[in-house]
Amino acid sequence: MDLLTAAAEGTSVGYPLLFFGVLLGSVLPVLPTGAVVGSAAAFAMTSNDLGLPTVLALATLAALLGDLITFAVCRFGGPAAVRWIARGQHTERLEEVREQFRRHGWQIIVVGRLLPAGRIPVLLAAGALSYPWKRLVPAQLFAALLWALAYALLGVISGGVFDSPLVAVLIATVLVLLVGAVLNVVGARRRRRRAPSPEPDRAPEPSEVR
Repeated sequence: MDLLTAAAEGTSVGYPLLFFGVLLGSVLPVLPTGAVVGSAAAFAMTSNDLGLPTVLALATLAALLGDLITFAVCRFGGPAAVRWIARGQHTERLEEVREQFRRHGWQIIVVGRLLPAGRIPVLLAAGALSYPWKRLVPAQLFAALLWALAYALLGVISGGVFDSPLVAVLIATVLVLLVGAVLNVVGARRRRRRAPSPEPDRAPEPSEVR
């Protein structure tokens, strides 16, 4: 709500809060960055204190910088830094993403940015495989732009329905969190379906019985 209050008071704090909120959440997963973008877009639709194009540009730039910082830590930070980034990640999931990265490259960067909990495994794989900067930066920029557009769209929808900035921001935040929860559930089910099932115990053949 700091972003809303700052913008409503007509100060110049709203844009920096948006930028640094997305940047911080992209490096340290302590903020729901999608909700920050959706809320800012909703407020831009219902007031004159924030402009939607500027919201999109700042969100894209902050997401890009955050991803590049995370990639640099994964590539050059050493084992301790990589373990810190990978905390909470399952080894099987990381190996799966790494294999997908070898096959698909930049497409996985885009998908990983858009899917909840997909960004960190992809950046870890990119760092481990020493993915070149000249390929990473354009792919990450494209991914960050699509990500910002997707979450800003939820704010635009909320702001187009509700005239009150407060209500629009609240609804946009709820929409973003609901979409993230649904995508997490879908992704978890897909991973469970792809996981190899344990082989049933094989009954011994008659010739094996002594």
